[in-house]
Amino acid sequence: MSSINNVKQPTQESLKIAAHALQAGELVSFPTETVYGLGADARSDTAVASIFEAKGRPSFNPLIVHLPDQEQAEQLVYFSETAKLLASHFWPGPLTLVLPRKPDCAISLLASAGLDTLAIRVPANKLARDLLTLSKVPVAAPSANPSGQISPTTALHVATGLGDKVSIILDGGPCEIGVESTVVSVNDDIVTLLRPGGVTREQLEKLLGLIKTAAPDSAITSPGMLLSHYAPSCPVRLDATGKEKGETFLGFGPGTEEFETMNLSPASDLAEATANLFAYFHQLDKMGSTAIAVASIPNVGLGVAITDRLQRAAAPKK
Repeated sequence: MSSINNVKQPTQESLKIAAHALQAGELVSFPTETVYGLGADARSDTAVASIFEAKGRPSFNPLIVHLPDQEQAEQLVYFSETAKLLASHFWPGPLTLVLPRKPDCAISLLASAGLDTLAIRVPANKLARDLLTLSKVPVAAPSANPSGQISPTTALHVATGLGDKVSIILDGGPCEIGVESTVVSVNDDIVTLLRPGGVTREQLEKLLGLIKTAAPDSAITSPGMLLSHYAPSCPVRLDATGKEKGETFLGFGPGTEEFETMNLSPASDLAEATANLFAYFHQLDKMGSTAIAVASIPNVGLGVAITDRLQRAAAPKK
């Protein structure tokens, strides 16, 4: 059931309400620079379980724990020198590190799907960090949408998808980046790209040299590795050069103006396309088309993250 009654503008009062809700084990949605998160106290089994229940998310799919700074992250997981280097360059920001849990780690095992690793991030969005600081709670927060559906980049997307399942939705406006964080695992000095996102492979390799990529059939060790994910309600057809009967067409770059329904970036700007992807999926999904045809996207830079999300959106539903 959709509701906008719990959508609040970010004031000191609404931040306090949200912080108290987190402390009480309730669900809170808040913006990050990537997408809107569905947050709960990561230390509480009950609170974390409520995330899975609200989203209809498989419990074998781990969650990302959001923290206000690296110092607090180091209380929960082991940082190798390589992990510290990544954090120093990309935090706060859209990079999630999957690192070994410490024996006394206070985070619910449900948040890491029973694994001996934990996915952690320090977001760059000021409202998110203000909330994390004020609540004094490590916050497990996947994207604030029903599992497998399109990720939310506005507060209205959250309200439409989750309605009254959330105590409060902090409206920080549209998300700046618009796709989820990049996820890498760091095992000593070995870095493996698990999910492309807001930090590109090129940025990572400029700092570290060549890094590994998880195989498509790898065991699920981080968020965003489910094959079918980020999907509209209708089928998605990729690398389209035109649209068939009943389809809407999502273009990229010039040349499809005659038949396109929307265009991720008429100027072929990958950053603009990344920011628009989920918002446009939401709009196209409401048009009642038989399918969404999507133009080819260059598989470089941020285009890798877009391609990843499109491939998962187009994957057969299970």
